[in-house]
Amino acid sequence: AHPAPSVSARPLRARLSRPYPDAMFTGLVQAVGTVAAAVATPDGLDLTIDAPRWAHSPEHGASISVNGVCLTHTGRSGRPLTFRAVAETLSRSTLGDLRAADRVNLEHAVRADTLMGGHFVQGHIDALTRVRSVNADPADWRVEFDAAPPLLELLIPKGSVCIDGVSLTVARVGPDSFGVALIPTTLELTTLGALRPGSRVNIETDMIVRSVVNVLSLRAGRG
Repeated sequence: AHPAPSVSARPLRARLSRPYPDAMFTGLVQAVGTVAAAVATPDGLDLTIDAPRWAHSPEHGASISVNGVCLTHTGRSGRPLTFRAVAETLSRSTLGDLRAADRVNLEHAVRADTLMGGHFVQGHIDALTRVRSVNADPADWRVEFDAAPPLLELLIPKGSVCIDGVSLTVARVGPDSFGVALIPTTLELTTLGALRPGSRVNIETDMIVRSVVNVLSLRAGRG
């Protein structure tokens, strides 16, 4: 028997009633950066990230997905990338775990001409969970994650899920877990190949599924 899932998730109504975001992403990672510094402050965490191979040069105030979390670039145009994660963000994500030399997935906000190769991602984390198991077979790389009921109700087989900023297809949904398959390109271009049992990850569910669940929940409450 597996131990009880180590999962945190916001209450369903609070999770589904958040406002429309001012930025959207696709879950297609554009670069992997390296944390140069993670400095605790009285109101959060200041992050400095090096991404020398990323062609994008965000302006001051630009929205950037860092491991799936929408952060505002606090520096000027150019390098390095700098962000401040406030206490609320740290409590809802794994960003507080970051240390110097850790690798992170990066993506800039979509534009009108952006190809939608992934799915609509808001950069707002729905749950934190842990890796249950990894089958590191290059021909069929699988990762299984713990999942409590509040998260499971927002996951469907062959539906979309965003894990640490990476758009993935849900391969399996079990009674207390779900699994994904990672293709070689994903392993090469993101940080997910480094996941091990016990690793904590950020989860954002599909906004379409969340909307449907919200409507059904509201109707059930009226009934």
